[in-house]
Amino acid sequence: MRTVVQRVRRARVRIDGETVGEIGRGLLVLAALARDDDDATIAWVARRIATLRVFEDASGRFALSLDAVDGAVLAVSQFTLYGDCRRGTRPSFDRAAPPDVARGRFERFVAELERHLPGRVRTGRFGARMDVELVNDGPVTLVVEKEPRP
Repeated sequence: MRTVVQRVRRARVRIDGETVGEIGRGLLVLAALARDDDDATIAWVARRIATLRVFEDASGRFALSLDAVDGAVLAVSQFTLYGDCRRGTRPSFDRAAPPDVARGRFERFVAELERHLPGRVRTGRFGARMDVELVNDGPVTLVVEKEPRP
């Protein structure tokens, strides 16, 4: 599983002009599921994101988590994070889970985030063409990923 995590002042997802997910201070998480991701991998990534200390304390150090700042998560499925551009000019998405598999895994990921951050998780709409708007705070952008155990 591969995610891009952005610390935001605010973020929202719109589909055909309608806002379907929106947060204030928190983390925008773009998430891609791989063909071989398992429940343990999904749980690990969700826990890691929920507990990341990427918000600044009074001295300006990354010391505070989402809980400490009462932040939220906006999770958006984005299979293109597995786009492999090493050969040719058209990305290959062979490592990404197919949509019928990825949907269930993304739902598990969101449920795991919700378990750690009750009532503070919003999402886009799986498989939809979405407009994602954000005000990146910092900017702070991190990659959080984990491969399943062999």
